[in-house]
Amino acid sequence: MTSIVFMGTPQFSVPILTGLVENGYAVKAVVTQPDRPVGRKRVLTASPVKQAAIKFNIPVFQPEKISGSDEMERIINLKPDLIITAAFGQFLPEKLLAAAKVAAINVHGSLLPKYRGGAPVQYAIMNGDAETGISIMDMVKAMDAGDVIAQSSIPIEADDDTASMFKKLSGLGRKMLLATIPKLIDGTATRTPQDPKQVVFSPTIKRSEERLDFNQPARLVDAKVRALRPDPSAFTTIKGKRTKVWQTTPRSETTDLAPGCVVAKTKKQLVVAAGDSTTLQLDVIQPAGKPKQQIKDYLNGAGQSIQVGEQIISND
Repeated sequence: MTSIVFMGTPQFSVPILTGLVENGYAVKAVVTQPDRPVGRKRVLTASPVKQAAIKFNIPVFQPEKISGSDEMERIINLKPDLIITAAFGQFLPEKLLAAAKVAAINVHGSLLPKYRGGAPVQYAIMNGDAETGISIMDMVKAMDAGDVIAQSSIPIEADDDTASMFKKLSGLGRKMLLATIPKLIDGTATRTPQDPKQVVFSPTIKRSEERLDFNQPARLVDAKVRALRPDPSAFTTIKGKRTKVWQTTPRSETTDLAPGCVVAKTKKQLVVAAGDSTTLQLDVIQPAGKPKQQIKDYLNGAGQSIQVGEQIISND
């Protein structure tokens, strides 16, 4: 029976781990990030992968840093056929990669070599890409630079956000992994080196990048709202107050007003100007210290005084 050490952390990884177990692979251990405080009450919470591993009675290792840890030596001593990672969140040292008797592979949420790094799904949505996908690749010392063993694309729909794409990609990754493992075991898997000229990086989103820029066309402002939903979420300032923006809709109308100015206002709608003369409808927002609001509720409250033509959003 093929033995596996699986490494992953968020919900994206769970269907992939579950697929391995349900298809009879011997998952000898699961490695995941340590429990973290979650929510306003900072409750110490196990990762989704740890919760799944406990359900399957699989031993769980949670080193703060895998390199040089006691857990790394325990994994090496397990002598697994495969080491499989899926959104694990740490680099693996070469000594650990070499411990896999057949291969050490990664299920990555991108169409490599585009979007190496920790936020490939978010960047694909944010940049307005028409598609993203899954790449199964060999793990090497350099970040996401290994040969690609399998790759498949999936469209990004106009209403997709990071949450919905993670769900779609997780299912695709599970399906592709289960089709790839037998080829790795019998030696028929083929490998394609990545073209270094086509490499694009997708580093972890910084807090400074969460602010919306209404000088961009409306479709890109909307894309960033969806890319950062549900976490960490995008924000702007409306009439000087920091406001999270949860849902928007690009409109077909154009305008001569400056970005951030109110193009149209009714009891239920608020449309503002964006870059390139485009317009964007604000649907769900969250002023600082307030719960999420449908825009009609905001307009019936703090937004009552807003006037058409007024600049309510500053990009400074």
